Amino acid sequence: MNNCKLSIVNLHKPVQKKKKYQYIRLCGFCLILFLRVQYINADTFTFRADKMSGSKALGSETTILIGHAEVRSDNLLLRADRIEIQGKDNQFIVCTGNVWGHEEEKDILFFTDKLRYDRKLKIARLEGNSSMEDRDNQIVTRARFIEYDDKKEIAVFQINVRLFKDDMVCRAEYAIYHRKSKLLDLSGFPVVFKKDDEFRADKIRVDLDTDDVIMEGTVSGKILN
Repeated sequence: MNNCKLSIVNLHKPVQKKKKYQYIRLCGFCLILFLRVQYINADTFTFRADKMSGSKALGSETTILIGHAEVRSDNLLLRADRIEIQGKDNQFIVCTGNVWGHEEEKDILFFTDKLRYDRKLKIARLEGNSSMEDRDNQIVTRARFIEYDDKKEIAVFQINVRLFKDDMVCRAEYAIYHRKSKLLDLSGFPVVFKKDDEFRADKIRVDLDTDDVIMEGTVSGKILN
């Protein structure tokens, strides 16, 4: 019986050793694959400033950057007099004072008094004297409040909205800009000026690709031949 047991042990030793090496190699491969996936999905996040302070208290993580403050989150570069980074995994960025932003992939510029950015949802909210410049589509928009959803590529403008494109000027109190389809929906006393022509209605849709104007409700206008 002892010989039999010894024989069984001797037969299985090299197999167990081989399995052990295979297991280690498999774990190593999985770890490398995991790190590669993490690297691919990671959002680049860096910051700098003249002065920095912060707190890492659980539930109220905060980092404050003052003086030539700059933050990069993936394709978005933000600069301001003061930047506050909040939340778990630095989810929220609040910029105040001479705020400048550049979405580099889509080439969109932001200027505002205050900006709040959600890195998880990729939504930017601008307050105060604000403007957004879509360089690819050659459009400049100004308003008192702007919300830009980077994933959906939709911008909402409120209060004293002004949009400029070539020789066309649009005015309204509320507007939605669909960047992918290049459509602009205006409401709240909307007016569109195209050279010497003028269009007014309850609601106006402008095709920014063709400059066509579609009006709804009470319609009026002036066209110079």
